[in-house]
Amino acid sequence: MLELRPLGLDGILEIVPGRLGDERGFFSETYNASTLAAHGIDLTFVQDNHSHSVAVGTLRGLHYQLPPRAQAKLVRVVRGRVFDVAVDIRKGSPTFARWVGLELSAKTWNQILVPEGFAHGFVTLEPETEVIYKVSEHYSAEHERAIRFDDPQIGITWPVDTDRLRLSAKDRNAPLLVDSTPFPFA
Repeated sequence: MLELRPLGLDGILEIVPGRLGDERGFFSETYNASTLAAHGIDLTFVQDNHSHSVAVGTLRGLHYQLPPRAQAKLVRVVRGRVFDVAVDIRKGSPTFARWVGLELSAKTWNQILVPEGFAHGFVTLEPETEVIYKVSEHYSAEHERAIRFDDPQIGITWPVDTDRLRLSAKDRNAPLLVDSTPFPFA
């Protein structure tokens, strides 16, 4: 059993895999290429990433890779809780600079599918949060880009005190969307 819910921007989906439980615990098929293909999602994932954030308010993002190394992502939380964000950065798109946010948690067992052409980031809402995500292209430092988490053109409403965020130097110093390398809109 798999639930798919559109989130209002082209191709962004909340995915909720089923869980079968008994006195021992549970089993869940968190990814199945054939099942997603039957729903019109034909992606090949080539790498799994796992991040661990110690403190509440750890923000990672907004990240993306340019073509030909652009990445789609399938993101889930296995411990804790995050507010996950995807921003349309496809120059010329009717929803350019619009964002959508979704709370992901180990408890709700939901995932978010972020297609190519969207910047992605999340902020932790619980300590000791772990996020696992699949990507459709290998990491490439040459193609990697970032956009400021607090870009006023985008206007993300983060559910934490942004003055107390924990950020990497790369994310703190990321350019605004207007100064970023544009992502082509097909």
